Amino acid sequence: MKKIALITGITGQDGSYLSELLLSKDYKVHGIVRRHSFKGTERIQHLIDDAKYKDKFFLHYGDVTDSCSLSNIIREIQPDEVYNLAAQSHVGVSFKVPEYTAEATGVSTIKLLEAIRQNKVDTKFYQASTSELFGGIPSTAPQSEKTPFYPKSPYGAAKLYSYWITVNYRESYGMFACNGILFNHESPRRGEDFVTRKISLAVANIIKGNQEKLSLGNLNAKRDWGFAGDYVEGMYLMLQQDNPDDYVLATNETHTVRDFVNAAFDEVGIKIKWRGEGINEKGYDSKTDKLLIDVNPKFFRPAEVEFLLGDPSKAEKILNWKRKVNFEELVKMMVRADLNQLKKIFEVT
Repeated sequence: MKKIALITGITGQDGSYLSELLLSKDYKVHGIVRRHSFKGTERIQHLIDDAKYKDKFFLHYGDVTDSCSLSNIIREIQPDEVYNLAAQSHVGVSFKVPEYTAEATGVSTIKLLEAIRQNKVDTKFYQASTSELFGGIPSTAPQSEKTPFYPKSPYGAAKLYSYWITVNYRESYGMFACNGILFNHESPRRGEDFVTRKISLAVANIIKGNQEKLSLGNLNAKRDWGFAGDYVEGMYLMLQQDNPDDYVLATNETHTVRDFVNAAFDEVGIKIKWRGEGINEKGYDSKTDKLLIDVNPKFFRPAEVEFLLGDPSKAEKILNWKRKVNFEELVKMMVRADLNQLKKIFEVT
């Protein structure tokens, strides 16, 4: 009998890659989507349109902030595995909408766990946790499952609640419930308001003559960046174990935002020359001396996470998981995808 998986946040970056992975393993995949006046299914439209998934891929209207819809969906489909990927996932935005972030990213998790428990569904539960739990204190790096948490944003604080309530339900009710503490993972499907996609898209637009320069915030922030397609494999592996546990997924490498910018422009043959410091730092085309990057204080957060570096050794040992795409390959993938996308747009118009 085919396994049944339920994915919240199925229309997001991770949800789309996870859907592809599970379908390739002959799962029946169900996803929860919110009703919008616009479609919002671009990342999974190829799965919706593919005739071979007609009886394998299903979408249900619902919302993780709505207990009733969660309970109805859980009861109806009786999933073998539940992947909770839904959240207000933008750290910067969480400072603008802290209450909504708490509800959609934190409280929603207990609503989903309660829907599973009260409906007595025998399922395995994956909670999407985050490196933002750690707060990026350099003295704690590399950060592992044993590193103390110190979130520095409403998003991180909401995810902290989700992490601990998942552990609590595992210990209190014997639920198979896991936390995946994933460090930054990117792809061409990343939202355009996230810094990595903002950079790759800007590079493509600058090359095409659609944009003059790129404005960024903290160029010195260090992140452990991997490929989302690799990380969803780790999510899947966590739920295939005999016992539930919590795992860090990371690359054990850290790079600054400046490094990402350099690598992205290198991909299109432009070497960046940096001048100035702090908010006065600027990046120029080393050949033409044209200004391409500047720093805008409006992109700084009230509390910055300066340094993230993950230790994935537990996942590597127990899950036999390891990232496949390195930093340079990830940047190239994203820049090339945005260049190709712009090319297609111009061909159509």
